[in-house]
Formats: sequence, C-alpha cells, structure tokens
Amino acid sequence: MFRRFRIAILLYILILVGGGAWLTSRDSTDWEEPLWVLVYPINADHSKASDSYIRNLESDRFAAIERFFSQQGRAYGLKLEQPVTIRVATPLFTFPPSPPRARNTLSVMWWSLKLRYWVWTIERRQIEPRADIKVFALFHDPKKLKYLPHSLGLQKGLIGVVHAFSAVHMSESNNVIIAHEIMHTVGASDKYDPKSGQPIYPDGYAEPKLNPRYPQSKAEVMGGRIPINSKEASIPWSLKQVTVGPQTAIEIGWLPGQ
Repeated sequence: MFRRFRIAILLYILILVGGGAWLTSRDSTDWEEPLWVLVYPINADHSKASDSYIRNLESDRFAAIERFFSQQGRAYGLKLEQPVTIRVATPLFTFPPSPPRARNTLSVMWWSLKLRYWVWTIERRQIEPRADIKVFALFHDPKKLKYLPHSLGLQKGLIGVVHAFSAVHMSESNNVIIAHEIMHTVGASDKYDPKSGQPIYPDGYAEPKLNPRYPQSKAEVMGGRIPINSKEASIPWSLKQVTVGPQTAIEIGWLPGQ
C-alpha cells in the first residue's frame, strides 16, 4: 500500500515537472530575449585530467557558441543580437539517468520523465539563477577513451546531456557537440543517417546547391559532419566549419515555415 502511494506521489511530481517543462519550451523559440544556458560540468570518468579541466573551466571557453548563434541568427535576419548566453554552473558529483537500452516508446517516456525530475532536484539545490537551457557536460579523459558516448538534447525540458573530452585542445570540437544539442532543445531535428552517420541530402548539407556537390567545405549543424563524398564525411574541428541550414532555421523559428 505504501509503495503504491509513493509511486503515485512520484508520478504526480513528474507530471508537474513535465508540465512546467512544456510551458518553458513553448516560449523558447520566440527569440525576443536571449536564452540563458547553464553548463553543469561533471567528471564522468573520475580522472585527474577531467578534474583539472573542470576546475579551470570558465564561461569564455564557450564564447564560440555564443558567436555562432549570433552570426547564424543575423544571416537569417534575427534581430536579437545575442540569441544565447552561456554560463558555467558549480560542478556536479551526480550523474543524469542513463537512456534505456530498449528504445520502445514507454521506456523512453519513463526515462525522459526521470531525467526531468532529476534536473528539477538539481535546480532546487543550485546557487546559480535558473537557466532556460540546462546542459550537463560529462567530461572524459581522451587518453582513456577514444570514442565518446552519444550525446542528446531534449526539447521537453530544454535539457542537453553532452559527452565531451577534458582537453583544452579539444574545446572547439566540444563546442560543436554542445551547439548541436542546444539546437535540439529549441526544436531542431537530426539531419544525418543514424546508421552511417552520413549527412542526409539536401537538408543535412551546408551547401546543397554546390556544383560539383563534393567535397563540401562546411557541416550543417544538425547534419553533424562535412560530406567529402557520398559515403564519407569528416568531423568539423570547430564551429568555424559549421553553419545553420534553412530547414534547421525553420524548425527553431528563425525562418517562417513553408
């Protein structure tokens, strides 16, 4: 009986959290005011390298993301001078709930609610002002890990869970991942083949009208990679090699829908 009551209370809290997140995400793409992004650093591998990187992490490490949104927004006639403002939160020592292995609808919904509830508990304890978008950056020592786990961004709750490398020389490539997940939180969809990782033509290409089509010189932010040919693509090393395509601009409210 007590167990059922506890589950009912938990479900009630999750519904409240989910409802509040829906109201927040509904207003996130009017672009009338800058969206505040708070990056929560997490030492994902408990390494000394990640600990040192996090201790020296300042907001200016993410200035390239702010510039990227400003430059790309202006290209689409956005009047807001600085669409996003990024700050670094106090490091966390807890981890967000892991995504389910079985990607059926119910398990994903339950995980999404648990993640939003976890974020709610974090925000209740934090000393920083609440942000519009919360990015939980799990840092890994590149000497211990060759390939990063998959990152994700949720529009419901405006939450990003990003896996990044704890090395200064990889900060620019980390920013590419973070920008991609921030785009997800404001409504952008992936534009690459999940099996091959290859950008999907034409929306996943930075220059779909280029003739000849290959090689491309930039990556579309939601395409994720720079197409070299129809079967190969390279990872951009910084946001200087990334652009926002028209379809992504429509999805996030920078262009009117067609």
